[in-house]
Amino acid sequence: MNISEQISITAKQHPEKPAYIFDGKETTYLELEGIINKFADSLVSLGYQKGDHLALVVGNSPHFIIGLYGALRAGVIVIPINPIYTSDEISYILQNGDVKGIVTLDMLSGKFVQIADVLEEVEHIIIAETGAGTEIADTVLSAKMKSFSKMVGEGNARFDRPELQEEDVALVLYTSGTTGKPKGAMLTHRNLYSNAKDTADYLQMDGREKVIAALPMFHVFCLTVALNAPLMNGGTVLIVPKFSPEAVFKLAKEQQATVFAGVPTMYNYLLQTAGGHEEDFQSIRLCISGGAAMPVALLKNFERKFGVMVSEGYGLSEASPVTCFNPLDRERKPGSIGTNIKNVENKIVDEMGNELPPGEVGELVVRGPNVMAGYYKLPEETEAVLRDGWLYTGDMARMDEEGYFYIVDRRKDMILVGGYNVYPREVEEVLYEHPDIEEVAVVGMPDPEQGEAVVCFVVTENEGLRTSDVIGFCREQLAKYKVPSVVEFLDELPKNTTGKILRKQLREKVAQF
Repeated sequence: MNISEQISITAKQHPEKPAYIFDGKETTYLELEGIINKFADSLVSLGYQKGDHLALVVGNSPHFIIGLYGALRAGVIVIPINPIYTSDEISYILQNGDVKGIVTLDMLSGKFVQIADVLEEVEHIIIAETGAGTEIADTVLSAKMKSFSKMVGEGNARFDRPELQEEDVALVLYTSGTTGKPKGAMLTHRNLYSNAKDTADYLQMDGREKVIAALPMFHVFCLTVALNAPLMNGGTVLIVPKFSPEAVFKLAKEQQATVFAGVPTMYNYLLQTAGGHEEDFQSIRLCISGGAAMPVALLKNFERKFGVMVSEGYGLSEASPVTCFNPLDRERKPGSIGTNIKNVENKIVDEMGNELPPGEVGELVVRGPNVMAGYYKLPEETEAVLRDGWLYTGDMARMDEEGYFYIVDRRKDMILVGGYNVYPREVEEVLYEHPDIEEVAVVGMPDPEQGEAVVCFVVTENEGLRTSDVIGFCREQLAKYKVPSVVEFLDELPKNTTGKILRKQLREKVAQF
């Protein structure tokens, strides 16, 4: 079984049910099934075969959904790419990923003009028309361009699909590359199907759900939790082209949404928006948080204001991505990423790979049907993280006596002060309790006496907040070696498109001190 096949089954069972709603327009499962088949048929007519690579460089829109499931149905491997990446970043992935074709928006076509010299191996650039694009003068590129709408219009709805195996690669997801060049995690049809099904079962998602897709669709969090999981269960996806608190509140109210998925930064924006009220989320039964650790103070304040439970979980691209979630049928523990989802096992190990007892900090490792096949064209990197059937995540964590896991921090983010380990999250949790601090991030800096020192970056609207206030607040709740030595005030923290704080950029700022 695979996601594409499951959508076909749902289309037969609930043909008139809305699969997604975009800009107020509903598209039923029967309509989606036909469009997917037509796009798949047109790809095959262009010469695409099972195993070829197609890049999706589009934002949150029906084009992404049709391009994704249409390509998968044809057996084509999809490489989703962040549309706001620079031309150089896109160029690297296209070349490294051996891309045969690209699906993009007309308004983004200029990016490809800038890298025309590296597109020799790309046979087609499929343009999704929005009316906001410009004419491409480059004759070489123009000859490669195809119309997305024409492909959908001329394709055969009775597409004769190829036979797909569970272990066939479906996606190559390039990691954000915070520690170097992005690596392409190869996810199979089994990986995607199992994780969507197990996540949906664990979170009790069924055909009645209306899930807000405000996270970027090219990101694996949105892909599994807000697309694959609801669509394979007959739910409805509410597409948000670009996240804004106002857009989310409006859509939730108008469509009586039941599930919202976001990263902690999104929850902070929703919480801080003056116009947000409890009635805006009255129909929401569940909020899902992932992508980064959610400060406990933020979680509690959000739940208090909107009267809805937030279930925090954990995942990574290499695991399709979900491994843990706070359960809905028993105690939820703030600050925890929850317990194993169905069919997935997590454990904490030491540097030798030996399992550690509850309470001890070590590396979080994962195994299950959701774990990737490996990194594309990177056998050594694959061997480094896939060992004895386990995926080594690089995240430091601990487990309590009841099987709940807690992320302590990324191994590479740990700060060593005078021989003592300082985990940035612990300091950040304390600072989020300060009433005048809206956002905070902690990194380390070299120190001639202690080895490293703690630096915190603070975002606040209180112009009177001073360095001494922040340090004094920390001294009341933290051991001396954990207290920041330096406090820097910023208007905003640097973030990527999924809202994750870019610590690498903060460390670069520290290097200039």
